[in-house]
Amino acid sequence: MGSLGIPILQSTINSSLLPLLGILAGYLVIMRTNPVRVALRDGFRCIMRFKRIWLLFAVLALAYSAFQFVVFSPLQSSVDLRLEQFAFWESWHWPGFSQIWRESLLHTAESVAGIFDAAATTYPLSVLAALLLILNWRGLHRSLVSALRRQFGPAGWLIYFGVLLSALASLLKPLIYWQLPGRLDFLSPAHLLQTSAAVDTVAFIFEYLCAVYLQVYLIAVCLAWIKGLHFRESELLRFAMRRFSFVVKWLGLVVLASTLLLRLPLLLAYFRNVPGVLDYLQAGRGVMAALLICFASMQISLVLHNESLRAALRGHWQFVRRNTFRFAWFLFICALHYWLFALVDSVIRAAATERLLALLAWNLGYVLARACLTGWLLASWVCLFRQCEIGLVNHESWIRY
Repeated sequence: MGSLGIPILQSTINSSLLPLLGILAGYLVIMRTNPVRVALRDGFRCIMRFKRIWLLFAVLALAYSAFQFVVFSPLQSSVDLRLEQFAFWESWHWPGFSQIWRESLLHTAESVAGIFDAAATTYPLSVLAALLLILNWRGLHRSLVSALRRQFGPAGWLIYFGVLLSALASLLKPLIYWQLPGRLDFLSPAHLLQTSAAVDTVAFIFEYLCAVYLQVYLIAVCLAWIKGLHFRESELLRFAMRRFSFVVKWLGLVVLASTLLLRLPLLLAYFRNVPGVLDYLQAGRGVMAALLICFASMQISLVLHNESLRAALRGHWQFVRRNTFRFAWFLFICALHYWLFALVDSVIRAAATERLLALLAWNLGYVLARACLTGWLLASWVCLFRQCEIGLVNHESWIRY
């Protein structure tokens, strides 16, 4: 019986599937035995209870993907939509690992950093957000003014006008790119390009602040689930705006670093020749991701506690020192998932070159899957942070809300 079973097993399992089965088995072992599995489990239960956590990421990503498709990948003919694109897999341009691993590492680092800063790209929906803020939708404009005034005193008005200016730039951004180029006869193409770059740099501030505010809101949703609280949507939005005001000091440092490392060199390249600016941006993106990961608990600490920037920094180092092992494991889990996603995405995009329908189908599935992953990891991060604070990291009982 045993001698017959081995040949049957060898003929049933193709040798090419053995590495995949090994990877799957290793993944299951890691997920079942890692020291942060309770937080990961509770994070999954949280996004199942409040599906808005991952749906918000999905909506933002779909809007950005649609914008990129309309601007950069217009349909040329009906040939682009033929189903034959999915056939003949062997004719696809499958890349080698050496061609994609460097880019996947950078995307992985930025994705992991986004869990602790801003995990979503808000453009072009940031235009709608700017309009809603200016129109005081659900009292958010008034809540912003009140929170900044209480937190910063007279200096809060300066921050408010900076936010308002970046919101106006965000409203102007679509006009600059889509409507005005053919109508501004008094500007040369070079000056129009420089003006567009300046507006984009200012609008980026509001897009980033909008992304952080939404992340603060989602952290508040996760905290409400952990504590079993009931809330009204409008009240939670205003609560998130008040908590957002505590994060503003930290955001100012992040925006300053991002401007110096990324935005300013790119803006200067529109006004004068800056050699190797794109290569420099790759290094700058890596440095920004490393900085955000090194100060990972700053944002959530400021959201969950009424504390100063100095107190949050002191609390961050205490958190890292007391929970180094578990925090390192959480970073590894995040990096593992995002790296696998980045690898598969890079392979499919490179292989499906000039197959527009196949790329659209893949992008839709990828966006939804990545939104679920980001929502799960963000909720798990909130659960882990709270468990570390109250000393219940290894508490195995289920949260019953």
